[in-house]
Amino acid sequence: MPRLFFAIEPAEDALRALAEAAAAVARELGGRAVPPGKIHLTLAFLGEVPDSRIAAAESAAEGAGGAPFTLRLDRLGVFRRAGVAWAGASAPDPALIRLQETLAAQLVGRGFDLERRPFAPHVTLARRTDRTLRETAFEPVAWRVTEFALVRSDLSTGGYERLRRWPLAG
Repeated sequence: MPRLFFAIEPAEDALRALAEAAAAVARELGGRAVPPGKIHLTLAFLGEVPDSRIAAAESAAEGAGGAPFTLRLDRLGVFRRAGVAWAGASAPDPALIRLQETLAAQLVGRGFDLERRPFAPHVTLARRTDRTLRETAFEPVAWRVTEFALVRSDLSTGGYERLRRWPLAG
């Protein structure tokens, strides 16, 4: 059964900068850099979803909407237990928070069971790090977010497939 999640994908220049940062962080902390094709910010992780429920997820996205905004990542840290290095926003744009909250509410209203922990907007740079670091300033990477996507993760191949995208306009 496929695993699904909603994501914001970086613009090309931002993707290049984040891929370089991922390689540098993996060298510094050990671990594996996230490949460029997998770099994203997760808005909502749905987990394993049968094909019969994909339309309900898409319907939730239709009701989420929101205005375009600038995503600015300027912090670097590690989730120690997970061994994950990340880039995050010290001051997330309120439009990002509204998009995530609205999308989550739409998904829950359609029977999806989401994680209960607070939304911590970040982009994973490296996995299985064997060293840690204190949260620190990071050379800012920013891009204009004009859409979000529903993505399928194939556990057998490790690949991602963008199922559909929704523009932000408001």
